[in-house]
Amino acid sequence: MPSFHARPLQNPPTDSPRSDLPAGLWVKCKDCEQMVFQNILEEALFVCPHCDYHHPVAARQRIAMLCDKNSFQEHDADLVSVDALNFADDGSYARKIKETMTKTGLRDAVVCGNATLNSLPFALGVMDFRFFGASMGSVVGEKLTRLIEWATAARYPVVIVTASGGARMQEGTLSLMQMAKTSGALMRHDEAGLPFFAILTNPTTGGVTASFASLGDVILAEPKALIGFAGPRVIKQTTNAELPKDFQTSEYLVKHGFIDRITHRHKLRAELAALLTVFSTNR
Repeated sequence: MPSFHARPLQNPPTDSPRSDLPAGLWVKCKDCEQMVFQNILEEALFVCPHCDYHHPVAARQRIAMLCDKNSFQEHDADLVSVDALNFADDGSYARKIKETMTKTGLRDAVVCGNATLNSLPFALGVMDFRFFGASMGSVVGEKLTRLIEWATAARYPVVIVTASGGARMQEGTLSLMQMAKTSGALMRHDEAGLPFFAILTNPTTGGVTASFASLGDVILAEPKALIGFAGPRVIKQTTNAELPKDFQTSEYLVKHGFIDRITHRHKLRAELAALLTVFSTNR
């Protein structure tokens, strides 16, 4: 694992215009708005050294954090979404899919495969918010279902790292069907006596929360992650009630029993290794 804060933190001169800063050298924290060296942020696993804010992590970066080096073997990498409903009747959805694929280097919003951690095998799915807000379309549901079914046959634990805005509206009912499909696959996995660990990151909302994200034998969450079904603004308007200050955060949900533990990103690898060790012994 990388050493954190290997160099003393430095901030750019306060009198330097923003336009004078070399592109990609500094990152402005989305929470405390402090400037941080890009390479220091990467060494700290994209956790702000000033305020501990957990920045979003791309799927490939997350895989590297949670797996033994070079152990990840991807499944179903060639599956891509199609505009089955001819959404908006102008081809805009198909065009946006191609544009997002080019921009992110991903085929869709989840990367699935099998890997090891401390030489313990498991199946891993990681969602990437950069791809349509990691909305759960047909490909996301299909890849996760195939991963779970593969893990059931291989008798591997399943780990899914979530980050999603919910259903993919461009796929309508086809998107909503993925909730039942993934949940059914996890039920069969559970009936086979095999564990599923859910790792919830910011944000995890909508149909993902209402399906597989809430079905883990152990549910972990990163600090201050937004987790819920509908957004707090919608809930407040619907109920006409004042919501708690920390409503729908991982801190609120661990108090009310929805998640089992909040785990800092720096400790997540060790936490997952411990879970795999305990459950593999039980197997």
